[in-house]
Amino acid sequence: MLNIGKLHPKYITDETGEKQSVILPISDFKELIDDIEDLAAIAERRDEPTISHAELIKELHEDGIL
Repeated sequence: MLNIGKLHPKYITDETGEKQSVILPISDFKELIDDIEDLAAIAERRDEPTISHAELIKELHEDGIL
């Protein structure tokens, strides 16, 4: 996850000095997009049922994966 404190954005302002847009290095922008996508996936799965670690291991053994 991107450390927001290490971002050094540049701003485009209007004639009154009001910030209108942000300029970021493309690598920072891509990392922010990846983080947003990860958070969206987490939010979508929030209500899915969970199983214990022991149950997961048991299922993986039963399926021949472990």
